[in-house]
Amino acid sequence: MLLLDGADRILLLKFHVDPEDPAAGHGWCAPGGGVEDGETLAQAAARELREETGLVVAPEALGPAVAYTSGYADLGWAEGVFRDDYFHCRVARHAVDISGQGAHELKYHAGHRWWAPGELVGTAETVYPAGLAGLLGELVAGRVPAEPVRLPWHH
Repeated sequence: MLLLDGADRILLLKFHVDPEDPAAGHGWCAPGGGVEDGETLAQAAARELREETGLVVAPEALGPAVAYTSGYADLGWAEGVFRDDYFHCRVARHAVDISGQGAHELKYHAGHRWWAPGELVGTAETVYPAGLAGLLGELVAGRVPAEPVRLPWHH
């Protein structure tokens, strides 16, 4: 989920690469996760947004997906070909509440931050999805793609 606030910043969640070894580093990612049986992509995105950030949004308020990425990854706890679909949502502001995260998510969670578009362009930090800075610039300018944009796979 690409969640933008009234200052055109995007919310990214910080995660530990290896929660058992904080020296292994960290990365930043957009809120999101798996699709449960019977869920549409929009329903899953709305549920994950609620669980990971505390923001309640109706699935139909999300509109169509704006981007996706797909490829193989071995995450340690899951392995295979993954596909991440991204919706976007704007809020005036939101105080992040992580109390809905499950034990597995909390194990990896290392914080959150609202990023300005220019900060993403120049950062040396690892940010997922790859290509987010360019897409964010388009969304901030009000240019929502007619079809989901394919972003590079990140693993």
